[in-house]
Amino acid sequence: MVNRILVVEDELQIAKILKLELEYEGYEVVVANNGKFGLEVALTGKIDLVLLDIMLPEMNGIEVLRRIRKENEMMPIILLTARNMTMDKVTGLDLGANDYITKPFEIEELLARVRSCLRQNAIISNVNNNESIISVKDLTVNHDTREVTRGNNSITLTPKEFDLLVYLISHKNKIVTRENIIKDVWDYDYEGDTNVIDVYIWHLRKKIDEGFESNAIIETVRGVGYIVRES
Repeated sequence: MVNRILVVEDELQIAKILKLELEYEGYEVVVANNGKFGLEVALTGKIDLVLLDIMLPEMNGIEVLRRIRKENEMMPIILLTARNMTMDKVTGLDLGANDYITKPFEIEELLARVRSCLRQNAIISNVNNNESIISVKDLTVNHDTREVTRGNNSITLTPKEFDLLVYLISHKNKIVTRENIIKDVWDYDYEGDTNVIDVYIWHLRKKIDEGFESNAIIETVRGVGYIVRES
């Protein structure tokens, strides 16, 4: 089945290039040149992934993102941002964007991030089809609603934190290396060291293990990687 990608971009030349490159890769592409129309298509157009510029006429990308997430928690969304828009990147990730890429970008990197998001969404959807709720110790993950609870506490995760947690749980009782995580969760050529994984693990632990140190979900295997043990 061909994936359908929505490009929400008001710079016509960029939108044209993205459409051509994505179609060359075998995707079906819909282009919207303003935020209001982009939101409408995202919510009604059977879209598999959104490439969303932040600086848009009629409705900015952050507002489009916020409204999409109110209706659809699962749709992969990659933000297209300017180099100096750090706060917009942070806000976008906090509101549920799966990833972002900074303009100007190499088309190969953007295509790799598209593949990564679609792949992760397919993995989660496949798990959803087989088992909606999975548990480790007293931690419960609901794939349908993307809700995570531990004990009586509800835990809010970013999309990437959620993907990372699902990946670790799907490999429970097995050690996964930082390189495994980069390849399987990020799934593109990451230009930098794997310390970024340690940062994400730290944030994830702070949310799910703080207060449960004697019964931690995520364990470090020093010099190797991480493991989630079933008991």
